[in-house]
Amino acid sequence: MATTFEKRKEEFGERLRKLREAAGLEAKELAARIGWNAPKLSKVENGRQPASEADLEAWLAGMRPPEDVADELRTELAAVHDAYRTWKAQVRGGHKARQELAIELDAKTKVIRAVDVGVVPGLLQTPEYARHVLLVHANVHGGGQDIAEAVRTRMRRQQVLYEPGRTIEILVTESALLHPVAPPDVMAGQIHRLVAAIGTPNVRFGILPAHVRLPYMLMHGYWIVDQVVMVETVTAELRITDPDEVATYGKVTDLLWSAAVEGDAARTLLLRLASELPPSA
Repeated sequence: MATTFEKRKEEFGERLRKLREAAGLEAKELAARIGWNAPKLSKVENGRQPASEADLEAWLAGMRPPEDVADELRTELAAVHDAYRTWKAQVRGGHKARQELAIELDAKTKVIRAVDVGVVPGLLQTPEYARHVLLVHANVHGGGQDIAEAVRTRMRRQQVLYEPGRTIEILVTESALLHPVAPPDVMAGQIHRLVAAIGTPNVRFGILPAHVRLPYMLMHGYWIVDQVVMVETVTAELRITDPDEVATYGKVTDLLWSAAVEGDAARTLLLRLASELPPSA
């Protein structure tokens, strides 16, 4: 099954192709007119290569469609890009802006179901743990100029945990704590923050213990935010809106919760992990 991004990319390319054919232009003719080679035009029209904003403007300059059609194409391309946002593009100006976008999204959200594999979800991070996570991210993708501001903004985002009328589920693997991104003293504080989260009204917190057989292979972490699934890969953030795909993620999440520990069992696991931390240097 094609992902939301792939489908949007293919549909956008197909519309460009149909508009070109309706205008009676051969692919080679248009490619030459806008300074592309024929393979690039073919890849864009077949959805194998996403068009950039500059690509679309070049295509529009060569085709000269009516302005309302040009505006529609710009809107459609923005939707394509919204489904696939590279981290380098998102944090080019720093990490604070990305955290502010998350606050805006949370303000409109009624249901949040977070499943994380390698890191404690941002809604339950301590400031020091968040700083180390963002520093690791910035080391690969850039945007490290405003880490302190980004941490403060991420902490403001946690207000959503205490607002009534929301359903929040946070499920994290034990491996996220066994492979820490921060020194032992920071991890100790983070683990105790998770202990404190147990029993928070409107918040369901659980842990997938190590060595427990899972009902589905957990390939990556993800967030279900109302009817949108957000998946973070190494290079980009995917936004999935296809109803069938979203429903599949919901089904997998239900299955994973069946293997999770909660309440006192989760507290016992966390305190054991805290006791096993190596001494700080």
